[in-house]
Amino acid sequence: MRFPFAHRPESNRSADRGEQVTDTFGPSALRVGAKSLELPGGVCASFAVAGYPREVGAGWLEPLLTYPGRLDVSLHVEPIPPLIAAQRLRRQLARLESSSRSNADHGRMADFTAEAAADDAANLAASLARGHGRLFRMGLYLTVHAADAEELEAEVQRVRALAASLLLNAQPTTFRALQGWVATLPLATDAVRLRRAFDTGALAASFPFTSPDLEPRLGQTPVLYGLNAYSSGAVWWDRFAQDNHNSVTIARSGAGKSYFTKLEVLRLLFHQVEVAVVDPEDEYRRLASAVGGTHIGLGAPGVCFNPFDLPEGQDEDTFIRRALFIQTLVAAMLGGPLAPAHRAALDRAVVAAYAARGINSDRRTWGRPAPLLADLAAQLDRDGSAEAADLSARLAPYVTGSYRGLFAGPTTTRPDGHLIVFSLRDLPEETRPVGMLLALDAIWRRVANTGDRRRRLVVVDEAWTLMHESEGARFLYRLAKSARKHWAGLAVVTQDAADLLASDLGRAVIANSATQLLLRQSPQVIDEIGTAFDLTGGEKAFLLAAGRGEALLCGGSGGDRAAFYAVAGPQEHDLATTDPAELIELDAARGHAEEVDPL
Repeated sequence: MRFPFAHRPESNRSADRGEQVTDTFGPSALRVGAKSLELPGGVCASFAVAGYPREVGAGWLEPLLTYPGRLDVSLHVEPIPPLIAAQRLRRQLARLESSSRSNADHGRMADFTAEAAADDAANLAASLARGHGRLFRMGLYLTVHAADAEELEAEVQRVRALAASLLLNAQPTTFRALQGWVATLPLATDAVRLRRAFDTGALAASFPFTSPDLEPRLGQTPVLYGLNAYSSGAVWWDRFAQDNHNSVTIARSGAGKSYFTKLEVLRLLFHQVEVAVVDPEDEYRRLASAVGGTHIGLGAPGVCFNPFDLPEGQDEDTFIRRALFIQTLVAAMLGGPLAPAHRAALDRAVVAAYAARGINSDRRTWGRPAPLLADLAAQLDRDGSAEAADLSARLAPYVTGSYRGLFAGPTTTRPDGHLIVFSLRDLPEETRPVGMLLALDAIWRRVANTGDRRRRLVVVDEAWTLMHESEGARFLYRLAKSARKHWAGLAVVTQDAADLLASDLGRAVIANSATQLLLRQSPQVIDEIGTAFDLTGGEKAFLLAAGRGEALLCGGSGGDRAAFYAVAGPQEHDLATTDPAELIELDAARGHAEEVDPL
């Protein structure tokens, strides 16, 4: 029998479109045999699984999913209403018990298969009654592909042997070859309908994304990290379900650490996790633009960030803490701690600058426009003391000099939203500690806001740049220690493994990170990495030879480990890549699209 799937005319424009559709979704025609189908590119045979093992574990279908040949595996799941499931279980129990009693009355030997089935049915009924699980109808179908009939016969024998090793009874869909093939297509259509009742636990173990190598605790924010490097099973991880929510990612330059971090940020945003990023190289701009996030380019022309702004919804001592932060900020601007006399003069000037704008410790005044750094300098000039005059003179570069751009006016972009990116690329080296302190202060205020509790993640990319600054180092240490108490996680991403492992701060970050990710390492630091993370010889060899995007996940209280490689969809890849060649192509394609359709 020959069934044409589509007619492909050659004469008009719609014909080309129809040809593209049929080439994408199916063949133009096929020949149906008793046990096989002939397709334009080869032949295939389908099987329906009629028998299953009595007990299964996590990832028990993994051998089928990782079969080296071309094998399509389709799992059809249909829930059974609880009332119908309970009725059927009662009838099944009645039949099994009746059969057992009949055998005993007539002196026949016990049927151990029936007794095991009765025990299973009783356990299922008890689980349903307590609401611990449900029943589902599940159909498992396989389609084997080959180039010709001879090769297909050999592939069929290997697949049936593999199924038999898993205690699966795979029966060919004789005289229903077309229906069997359609059942393995991504159409959610099951015309064969050879089903088996599964409970919740067995169905969960049969789910194709179950990894037998890693059994993490999954909560409400599971993220697909990638595919297992050895078994091709999916590696899922939920940082918010671990003992703490912190992570550390260490890799050499070009190994894909920032690419992977962007993928995790994107997928956590789907779970409504608020993310803040400290971005030294401005790599997250396109990502923030695509998802409607907030991008603050500190140091860029026209971008101002006023440190005197009072946050909304804070505690009663917010005004006092803001005044103390201004003193810390001024100390960073001047390059060292302040003497007691200078600190006293600065405190008087800060309070006076707020008072000149009508702002004091009364919460009702906090909505008024905040003073600027120029207002603080003016109050120092009015103070009249030698210490105040000295502070005003030393602050001149930030008020009227070449560093004034960041503090010249009110804040241009508020650090609000589901994704906040602080870019530090445009900050000159002389003002980078100051800009970094402003960004970290804004992030900490959101994390520590007790009036707005939610899951948050703070990503510090290229963390080695922060660790070289005293204020950045203290921020990382404080957040690593206390982030969990504020329902937040710290993600430290760095390529300088030596600096991280050689400092007390680095070791504290690692010790307080339940999620540890290692990508490709250089031979110079692999021994130090191996000692710090207790790696085996095979794991060190994997990290030395790992390709771009391949990583070793070390996490969980039980020391779970899995080698995986990151996977991304086309749109995710476009947002995460930093390859200059790919970025040029993306910009060219975007410009062409705007020329074609300017709207």
